[in-house]
Amino acid sequence: MILTLAGVIGAGKSSMTEILANELGTKPFYEPVKDNPILPLFYMGNKMVEEGKWKTNPYAFELQIYFLNNRFAMMKEAVQEDNNILDRSIYEDKIFMEMNVDQGHATKDEWNVYSNLLDNMMEEYPNFSPYKKAPDLMILIKVNYETMAKRIGKRGREFEQVDQDPSLIQYYKDLIERYEKWEQEYDASPLLVIDGNKYDFMESMDDRNTVLDIIEEAMVKNGTLTPTKAQQLHDKRVKGVA
Repeated sequence: MILTLAGVIGAGKSSMTEILANELGTKPFYEPVKDNPILPLFYMGNKMVEEGKWKTNPYAFELQIYFLNNRFAMMKEAVQEDNNILDRSIYEDKIFMEMNVDQGHATKDEWNVYSNLLDNMMEEYPNFSPYKKAPDLMILIKVNYETMAKRIGKRGREFEQVDQDPSLIQYYKDLIERYEKWEQEYDASPLLVIDGNKYDFMESMDDRNTVLDIIEEAMVKNGTLTPTKAQQLHDKRVKGVA
């Protein structure tokens, strides 16, 4: 079983990855953010471009290569084991680089290098394991700008805050629109969409249990979880809350 999470910045992917890993007793893989030395520089570079001080952001390409390399390594490791959950997948990686090019933060030449590298990597993915050619389930946590901004503000990374850089408002809204398109085009595996505006699974145990039931029902349908095990997990959670 391999589950992958998808969604915009601040959607709650890492939180849901941890919740699911604890629920299913499996290993989580997290996107390298906390110890990422390039990420703050990337946000600074975008701000410099928006203010007209730089022509392009030299850290946009560097950041995407950093993420791409780490996601590829995570995916390669995950398929070698029995059960894993990844808090972001390589399948949505192209969204960010493409957006950087369209917004003038990265060059067309950088896009060509990145795109060719990604294509080569994806050709190798089926060779990692004779059993897993794609995730068993892609879980998209879908949020609007208001929910996204609220969660970004709550986690407090200074370089992500719109009051520090108002140009991020358009950046975040553009990202949401691109995920709308990605949702319609994704076909590598079954896709489950969770309404992150409706269900606050980080703060509400009732919402968390509802989302877990939704995910586990989808896993039963695609054969990665038995109905008996799903019921046992549900009963255990309900008993724990009572």
